[in-house]
Amino acid sequence: MEKHIHHDELITGAYDQLHGIFEESDQAIYLYLDDTHKVCNKKFSRMLGYESPEKWLEVEEMILDVDEKHRERLVNAYQAAMDKMIGSSIQLQWHKKSGGAIMTNVILVPYIYEGHLFALHFISKI
Repeated sequence: MEKHIHHDELITGAYDQLHGIFEESDQAIYLYLDDTHKVCNKKFSRMLGYESPEKWLEVEEMILDVDEKHRERLVNAYQAAMDKMIGSSIQLQWHKKSGGAIMTNVILVPYIYEGHLFALHFISKI
């Protein structure tokens, strides 16, 4: 239980530090620690058809929003960020909650907050 409380504090603190970027950027953005501890801006949740960032948080496995044929790309970019501190630019197709798909360019970079490694994603429609 303490681990989750700690992760709750980490995602809140990291978001607070990045709040200006989340709110002011023209890009959709999400920050990922794990499937439970993540946060996105309104642009990202709306892009995927969720009513709000809070509704997107309810998704237990966010990778399911990514088209199956592109999931390996996202996993590989995530692993490069986590294992080698490498940023990536990849094209991904996402499934909208209401149906349909959207093609995007995703810039995924490692981000460290309080000694913990996150994956920060900037998403643009193609």
